[in-house]
Amino acid sequence: MTEKRWKIMLVDDDADFIWLTARMLEDAGYQVIEARNGEEGLSSFHKETPDLVLMDYCLPGEDGLKTSLRMMECCPGIPIVIISGFAEIRTAVKALKAGVYDYVTKPLNPDDVLFTIRRALEKRALEKEVQHLRQELNSRAPLYVRMGPSHAVKTLVQHVEKVAPTVFTVLIEGESGTGKELVAGAIHDSSQVKDGPFVAVDCGAIPETLIESELFGYRKGAFTGAHADKMGHFETAHGGTLFLDEVGNLSYPVQQKLLRAIQERKIQRLGDGEPTPVSTRIVAATNQSLEKDVESGRFRSDLYFRLNEFTIKLPPLRERGDDIPYLAAKFENEVEKELDKKCGGLSEQALKALLSYSWPGNVRELRNTIRQGVLLCEENGAIKPEHLTFNARHSSGPSLKAEKTPADIFDGGEPLNNILNRIRNKVEKNAIEGILTLVKGNKSETARRLSIDYKTLLRKIKKYDIAPVLRTA
Repeated sequence: MTEKRWKIMLVDDDADFIWLTARMLEDAGYQVIEARNGEEGLSSFHKETPDLVLMDYCLPGEDGLKTSLRMMECCPGIPIVIISGFAEIRTAVKALKAGVYDYVTKPLNPDDVLFTIRRALEKRALEKEVQHLRQELNSRAPLYVRMGPSHAVKTLVQHVEKVAPTVFTVLIEGESGTGKELVAGAIHDSSQVKDGPFVAVDCGAIPETLIESELFGYRKGAFTGAHADKMGHFETAHGGTLFLDEVGNLSYPVQQKLLRAIQERKIQRLGDGEPTPVSTRIVAATNQSLEKDVESGRFRSDLYFRLNEFTIKLPPLRERGDDIPYLAAKFENEVEKELDKKCGGLSEQALKALLSYSWPGNVRELRNTIRQGVLLCEENGAIKPEHLTFNARHSSGPSLKAEKTPADIFDGGEPLNNILNRIRNKVEKNAIEGILTLVKGNKSETARRLSIDYKTLLRKIKKYDIAPVLRTA
């Protein structure tokens, strides 16, 4: 594999300066993209995506600082080095405060310039590596760590473990916000094609006129505006997994072409006379009943049965009461780190409020609710009901139906206090188990988050016979 050649964009209106500087950079092993003003630089920036920009401050039209800010808005983190004259040092310092990486002065000292560029690119590469590792770690975390300890999640994990190593096409059904893409990613990570790409496509977000070209690609000249060949998502996902989210939104003609691609393992770009072989695993998802769409004629029955080789149904959060305390603590921990703020956990009343809400927006809504709660609560203070915002139309009555039906809770002739104590004990046990799992068995941290003392926590662990959680590094 050849070593990557970094691309540097050089923006200056002095033709002689550009020629000399470009030769210096090329001799040092860099690719150089040249531009004579901010407008030309921005246009090339979008097309070429350079790794670093070396830009003169004094440019015709928009100056280098304003152009830099527009580039950083499009591509946060891009290192930009401003070139300035000695008389413009104050302006260069202003550019540093605005977010550019560094500045160099004319006449350029080649050693200084190359050192600044090398240091900036090394920093950029390190930032990208850290970001990649964080995403990799997060994406490959076990489902039960990311979704909760409930029986429903454990069953879900078992299904994923069974189907992931196979070549089955999987259909994931569930309401918006239940984690369909999360499950699709987990299937990919445990599959035979885990080293290949995972490509997610929201079929409901792409206009109907573009969906076919996005999925299957096109050849240059296939239609007005097709100035070059373009691979579709099927080819991009070759050797990996293609996740088709909201597949029920596909039009009937595209459904037919999708069915053919899955059956024949070949796709045909728009404007291409020859099919292209693809080896892509398909995982599809829907938030509506495809069976009803088949009955109404909106969705092809043959495509439905092709996608439905194995179905995973994701329960809504209102049917996963055991996961709510765990997820709430997990999201609280994330926001505390983001805001550099410490909270005292959920108050008992706030936890009751979370458990009595029906969560129409599912886990996504819970996360937003906890984020707001952490923001509004006092430093080191508990999150209280007044810090939480709910949709009033969905907050009447407990949401424990999936865990206990009324018949399960009331056995007939039992005193009300006994019923309430039984429910309270179940919620309390779930909260302790969830937070213990989140903090990897750290009992002191669990006691702090639950706003109880350490001895009380130990007593409750013994009372509910809670299994120990292994602490990991």
